[in-house]
Amino acid sequence: MMATIGIKDVAELFVDIPEAYRFPELDLPEPLTEMEIVREMQSLADENVQPGEYACFLGAGAYRHFIPSVVDMVISRNEFYTAYTPYQPEISQGTLQATFEYQSMVSALTGMYAANASHYDGATAVAEAVIMGVNQHRLKRRRVLMSPTVHPMYREVARTYTQGMGLNITGDDQQDSDFHALQQLCNEDTALVVVQNPDFLGQLHSPAELRDLADAVHACGALLAVATDPIALGLFSPPGEYGADIVMAEGQSLGNSLNFGGPYLGIFAFQEELLRRSSGRLVGETVDASGACGYVLTLSTREQHIRRGKATSNICTNEALNALAAASYLAVMGKQGLRKAAELCWHKAHYAAAQIAEIEGYEVAQSTGDAKPFFKEFVVRCPRPVSEVNSFLLEEYGIIGGYDLSEDYPHLGHAMLVCVTEMNTRDEIDDLVTALAELTEDDVIPLEVLF
Repeated sequence: MMATIGIKDVAELFVDIPEAYRFPELDLPEPLTEMEIVREMQSLADENVQPGEYACFLGAGAYRHFIPSVVDMVISRNEFYTAYTPYQPEISQGTLQATFEYQSMVSALTGMYAANASHYDGATAVAEAVIMGVNQHRLKRRRVLMSPTVHPMYREVARTYTQGMGLNITGDDQQDSDFHALQQLCNEDTALVVVQNPDFLGQLHSPAELRDLADAVHACGALLAVATDPIALGLFSPPGEYGADIVMAEGQSLGNSLNFGGPYLGIFAFQEELLRRSSGRLVGETVDASGACGYVLTLSTREQHIRRGKATSNICTNEALNALAAASYLAVMGKQGLRKAAELCWHKAHYAAAQIAEIEGYEVAQSTGDAKPFFKEFVVRCPRPVSEVNSFLLEEYGIIGGYDLSEDYPHLGHAMLVCVTEMNTRDEIDDLVTALAELTEDDVIPLEVLF
């Protein structure tokens, strides 16, 4: 091989690397036995702060929900765990059927015509919605409106994902989630309007409000994309009922663990007229030559499968195992189980908000007279910087506090986004209230109008 490529020594392969860095000496410790390595790794793992060992009130897009034990049992089966892309349907019927069932349940949950199973997480699902919106208008419209209460990281990923496409992503420079302002910004150059419900700050927008927005967006000839929480859909109207064209969500809540940030699952569903604009793949049910039921890849529009110029996306893998976890979760929970989980989130979050609102020096934004209702997350104005509050909670009470909103929404001041799910016990909530009460100050600035 060296003769073929014209070198005399393997060292010549590294000539482009500065000489001082080519072959550094590695100061490695003495080798250990397997038992010693396991012990050392366990000691390192014990330094992590993790939900379960600590009460957790941190959400902001990644949530600790109950996972039935059957979910892990199903996704751990080797025929699913090691499966990759089902190119050959004759030997991939299990994976294909699981994906088909997932798509069917997501479509029912969101109220949409179809869903795919190929997106990495909620953020990339939002970015792909942007691409779908401009592609639907054949790139003749390049303006995308984003609500300021769409997850800040989703907005950042959408901008990064579409850089170089000449898009104008705007609208999120406002300080609130006033949909009327988005309606005023919508014009003949707008391809897509993106909102979130429940939004990043926990607020719930009514179906009537969103229907009005959808009508206004459609009157401009644009599409409406709604990011949502799949657990909330067990209790509230699906986006398909109030005019959404595209629905995106982070599917981690459905049977997937927090996993230190991934892998996650991007839920992506859409109406029938957008079917050919979908990225990723769609699995369909059919019959074979003998008339028996079977499953195949009905639509696969990524660049590896069709001409590059006609591809809708360059997504080159999928999240089939995470989708299988979501399908298993939805199948086990059923309609009533999902509704029960959502109801527990609702009641526990409202109990926590009511208790915190009683503490001197703290104010819950959603408790003001004109505030919108909320689901499982709410904004708390603190008497001190949230970083100080969270350090105290962790060090003194073993509590993982809420999300610090100071970077993303500086106009809110010392504001924390608190998340309560069905996994939080009443004792944990009461401990949080007790801990926050210890941090009150006499000279607290009154809460300004946040929304």
